[in-house]
Amino acid sequence: MISLRGIRWSIHPLFVLIMAASALTGYFTELITLFIIVLVHEMGHVLVARGLGWTVKEVKLLPFGGVAEVEEAGGASAKEDAIVAIAGPLQNVWMAVAAWGCGALGLWDAEWAEYVMMANVIIGSFNLLPIHPLDGGKLMQSLLSYFIHYYHALLWTARISLTLSGAMTLSAFLPILLHGEGVQLNLFIIGVFLIVSNLTYLRHVPFLFYRFLVQRERLARRLTELGREASPLIVQGGQSVLSVARRFNRERYHLVYVLEPAAKDLRVLAEEVIVAGCLSGENPGRAVSELLR
Repeated sequence: MISLRGIRWSIHPLFVLIMAASALTGYFTELITLFIIVLVHEMGHVLVARGLGWTVKEVKLLPFGGVAEVEEAGGASAKEDAIVAIAGPLQNVWMAVAAWGCGALGLWDAEWAEYVMMANVIIGSFNLLPIHPLDGGKLMQSLLSYFIHYYHALLWTARISLTLSGAMTLSAFLPILLHGEGVQLNLFIIGVFLIVSNLTYLRHVPFLFYRFLVQRERLARRLTELGREASPLIVQGGQSVLSVARRFNRERYHLVYVLEPAAKDLRVLAEEVIVAGCLSGENPGRAVSELLR
């Protein structure tokens, strides 16, 4: 692990394994090329994130990209998340075009230029698959955030990612079924890695949602500064505080209207009261009506 401009950079063990296999089989030049492509891909994410004012704490390089840990996780807008996510594959676009150009102009050997171009096309395209933690998975979650509650966006991102990761792993066996050939080992290893990652992600959804609540004040302040209209949530007084928070939409600021049979008027709570009720250390399963007292 190294530290550069306040960011910790490390290589995931899966990448180390592939690098070792490449070195042992004599593909050292291809290995270095893959490493540079992945590094530039991830630098695209880092530079755009920092340009948006994010604080990037750590980057872990994988064979197909990387995973960045940022302080703003859960607190940025869906639009910002999408911009940072797409920045990586866009690096593969210009690198593929540059490789093609070098080959066309005779600056590189045609075969090598095609290899570098195709490596970028494969890495960029693979990263756009709607599977967490790939860039496509982040784009999918950003898109879901516009249409469903954030908690459910987290859940559905994990479920869809698990389904597609499983399909990817099974597809590694297609050569056996179709042509009597061997298993696509690289695809199988990456598929299993993504399954394990998304099983962990699914288990961590409650934690990720609480991280969203911790960051919610920052995003809510930005929404009000942009002049967004408040979105009403009508709930029953007996509903739990946590269940109300799980109805929050990432891109909306909420006013919570509480219905109680004995009350003559509707009572209104700002969403900050609900967030505080979840983070106060008291039981988040208590009735939301208790916050009115």
